[in-house]
Amino acid sequence: MIFPMIPFDFVLRVSIQSLLFILVMTALLFLPAGTFLYWEGWAFLAAFLIPTVFITLYLYKNDPALLKRRMKRGEQRPIERMIMAILSVLLTVSFVFAALDHRFGWSQVPWQAVVIADVLIVLGFSIVFLTFKVNTYTSRVIEIDKGQKVITTGPYAIVRHPMYLGSTIMILATPVALGSWWTLIGFALVIPFIMLRAVDEEKLLTKGLPGYAAYRKKVTYRLVPGVW
Repeated sequence: MIFPMIPFDFVLRVSIQSLLFILVMTALLFLPAGTFLYWEGWAFLAAFLIPTVFITLYLYKNDPALLKRRMKRGEQRPIERMIMAILSVLLTVSFVFAALDHRFGWSQVPWQAVVIADVLIVLGFSIVFLTFKVNTYTSRVIEIDKGQKVITTGPYAIVRHPMYLGSTIMILATPVALGSWWTLIGFALVIPFIMLRAVDEEKLLTKGLPGYAAYRKKVTYRLVPGVW
């Protein structure tokens, strides 16, 4: 059997959420742009959606438990609910502004820069994928799951939050990929909240996950080697 037996309702939920995500992304980019002749938008969708589909299918086949964790929604703690709400607003506004930038021609981004940015988005996804391969407990929400243990191999041997590193690369590359210099401001504002989320997550893990305090002493950088 190529794929494991997973309940139909879960498969349906994954499919519906994936379809809705694609529709929302398409609407955020092309409705404000006022045209479908927005090649940067199409290239971005390809650079974003192809790795997303690949990772989803990989998890569906090899780690369905992690896929279920990635489908979780609803942070339990107020600070995390606040962070996620702010991130959602910032990202939504930034995508819309990038499309408006294209519509009104505020930025002139060379096609070479757009292509490089799309490559960086794929690179960011690659780091996220490597993180998923070594850590089946990378839940969508911050929590300590039953049986969870500290992971020290793969990208975790370099930084303590490799998934956030991959996400940061994608976020900073996205405005350029969409052909908008101005939107760099909006996407850059996302980074402090990712950092805040990393710090808050570490507090929870240090308190409740045996061995994490020792791991923090061994791997000293959270997000970027040599920087932070």
